[in-house]
Amino acid sequence: MTIIALTNQKGGVGKTTSCVNLAASLAANRQRVMLVDLDPQGNATMGCGVDKHALELSVYDILMHGARAEDVRQRAGEAGFDCLPANDDLTAAEVELVTATTKESRLRYALARVKHEYDYILIDCPPSLNMLTVNALVAADSVLIPVQCEYYALEGLSSLLGTVARVQKVMNPALEIEGLLRTMYDARNSLSNDVSMQLISHFGARVYSTLIPRNVRLAEAPSHGKPALFYDAGSRGAIAYLAAASEMLRRHGRNPVAAIPTPSSAPSD
Repeated sequence: MTIIALTNQKGGVGKTTSCVNLAASLAANRQRVMLVDLDPQGNATMGCGVDKHALELSVYDILMHGARAEDVRQRAGEAGFDCLPANDDLTAAEVELVTATTKESRLRYALARVKHEYDYILIDCPPSLNMLTVNALVAADSVLIPVQCEYYALEGLSSLLGTVARVQKVMNPALEIEGLLRTMYDARNSLSNDVSMQLISHFGARVYSTLIPRNVRLAEAPSHGKPALFYDAGSRGAIAYLAAASEMLRRHGRNPVAAIPTPSSAPSD
C-alpha cells in the first residue's frame, strides 16, 4: 500500500487533474484506489462525480470532529475508486488546525484505519504550504509534484522541497520524493521543450518520462464529473494518464494490466 501526496504550492499546474486521472487510471489497472481531497475548493470531489454541495460528512469532519474515513468515503461513480470528499468547510480547518492538538498527524491517524483496504491512496493538496499540506506530507509515503512545462515552472519548487525535507526530519523520516510529473506539455512550443529539459537537468530520473499534454478533453471532463478516461478514453489526455499510471506501477515493481490505446486512434484534440 502506497500513500502519495500530489502537491505544488504554485496553482494551475494540473495537480487536481493529475490526482483524479491517475486515480482512475490506477483503478483501470485493477488497483484498489482512494482519492483524498484536501483542497477546500473541492474540485477533485466534483471531478469524481461527487456533489460537494450535498455532503453530509467531509474531510473536514475527519480532521476536526474525529469522523471515520469509512463513514465519509464515497464511490467515484463508474471510475472504480473511492473518494474522501471536501468542500469549502476545509477553509475553517486551515485555521482551526493551527491551535489543535496532534495537528500535523490527524490525517495519518484517520487513514491508518482504512489504508489496508487500498493499494494506492492519492492526496490532492491545496496550492499552498499550510497545515492541510503538512497533514498530507505526514500521512504520505511519497510526494508526486506536478510541474507545468511553462515559464516559472521551477518557481516555488525549492520551497516545497525544503518543506518536504523539514517534514522528513521532524515528523515523517520515511517520506520520499515519488517524482515530478510534467504537465501542460505542448511539443510545438519551444518553451515547453526547454522547461522539460531543464527539469530533467535538475532532477534526473525523478522526472517521470510520461508527458501530460495540453488537452481540451482534460479540461472538459471535470464539468461532466468524470475522469478523462470515462469522458473520452481515446483522447490524448486520457492516454497520457494511463501511461503515467503504468509508469508509476512499474516504478513500484508492479505490472500494468490496462491496455493503452495507440495515439493514432486518438482524436487530434
